[in-house]
Amino acid sequence: MEKKRIKIFDTTLRDGEQSPGCSMNLQEKLELAKQLEKLNVDVIEAGFAISSPGDFKAVREIAKMIKNASVASLARTIKKDIDAAYEAVKYAKYPRIHMFIATSDIHMKYKLKMEPEVVYQRAVEMVTYAKKLCADIEFTCEDATRTDKDFLCRVIEGVIEAGATVINIPDTVGYTVPKEYYELIKYVIKKVKGIDKVDISVHCHNDLGLAVANSLAAIEAGATQIECTLNGIGERAGNAALEEIVMTLDTRKDIYDYYTKIETRNIYPASQLVSKLTGVKAQPNKAIVGDNAFAHEAGIHQHGVLVNDKTYEIMRPESVGIARNKMILGKHSGRHAFVDYLSKLGYELSEQNLEDVFKQFKLLADKKKVVSDLDLVALVSQKQLEVPKTYELDTFIINSGNVISSMCSVKVRKDGQLIEGVSVGDGPIDALFNAVESIVGYKIRLKDYGLNSVTDGKDAQGEAYVKIEYKDVVYHGRGLSVDIIQASVLAYIDAVNQVIHYGL
Repeated sequence: MEKKRIKIFDTTLRDGEQSPGCSMNLQEKLELAKQLEKLNVDVIEAGFAISSPGDFKAVREIAKMIKNASVASLARTIKKDIDAAYEAVKYAKYPRIHMFIATSDIHMKYKLKMEPEVVYQRAVEMVTYAKKLCADIEFTCEDATRTDKDFLCRVIEGVIEAGATVINIPDTVGYTVPKEYYELIKYVIKKVKGIDKVDISVHCHNDLGLAVANSLAAIEAGATQIECTLNGIGERAGNAALEEIVMTLDTRKDIYDYYTKIETRNIYPASQLVSKLTGVKAQPNKAIVGDNAFAHEAGIHQHGVLVNDKTYEIMRPESVGIARNKMILGKHSGRHAFVDYLSKLGYELSEQNLEDVFKQFKLLADKKKVVSDLDLVALVSQKQLEVPKTYELDTFIINSGNVISSMCSVKVRKDGQLIEGVSVGDGPIDALFNAVESIVGYKIRLKDYGLNSVTDGKDAQGEAYVKIEYKDVVYHGRGLSVDIIQASVLAYIDAVNQVIHYGL
């Protein structure tokens, strides 16, 4: 029997970005959209165009850039939302308007304060309106799994007749269980006239930890599109994780007669990019992309993997873009080997970026005996997200201890000139940030700061993440160094450069 293709609708840039602390600026969204196109997703939900001028601009610029996937914008069943969505996506090669209205009793009564008949009429009327603007219309019955089944079917039939091309039956609050969801999708397919002429989509939240299981149950029931996010990020407990759904279908071909177009070796680079952009790292035991996903500590496990990796690995790490250290990279490694290794990790850089990253690699290799895959991913990601360096770190000196206030001197370069800032603070990091702020002269509010170790060991690179607010807009900065203090000041200066590049 011929396998059936499942379309992947990625909503990392819309629902994923709604996770607390996961907002992204325009350049970051464009960078992630490029990675999603390399991943070969079918649909990129680029944002909610009406929600803010920034979201509108991001959707529009992504629509202009993406050539191989549909680009969608979310909209309520309101004309101004639909108009904004269309104005943003109309530049796309394959534009889509994604509309939604709640259909469950609890949502209609308490949130919408609308009678079911009014909801039905609104849905049909607005799909009819949107269809005049855009050929591809996705319609979502919000909170479908808590909706009366017969009313759900009536709404779906009505919007199909009005021109909807995709019907989304979401588990909006992560309430359903796989058997129940399977039966709901089957019921809709059986009862709704014209359902065979549209794609059936599902969008599962993870409040009970069942988002992926429910998505797989929906596929077996007849769903043809899965809505998901990288690393499973999203509202509350998140969404179904793209990597888990895709690799389940790929690994268990004996069970599932389905496939996706996803270029699986680009999964890990995409996951890492999301972590870099949001500052939210996937948990170590996260399936497929977590740091421990292919790690083996128990002696019995290690012995088994050394003899035959299939003893404890049901998929090869290379299949998702995690290359094993078959080649040792160090300070004696040449450019050709470096380029080849990056290619195996799924990265293709411009000549200039490649040259810059190679130089950084050589500097790092002088400080570390072995440069790991994760070190390279960090270097490449850092380069991909760079903005013009208005300020560049020259030197810093810190005087700190547990019985004195920390004092710091920082020198930066701007337009070839050295500028020095001196400040005190509640610890060395606070003193550093105060010194940089005294140089640039902007009123900056630090919203978040964090440090991650890129690899294990005392020679590991430290990756610093800074989130600052300037004039009510949030900017992210990143810094990378084997010296965590240096990484921190680099991150803060990067955030300042983001302000200058995007906000001034």
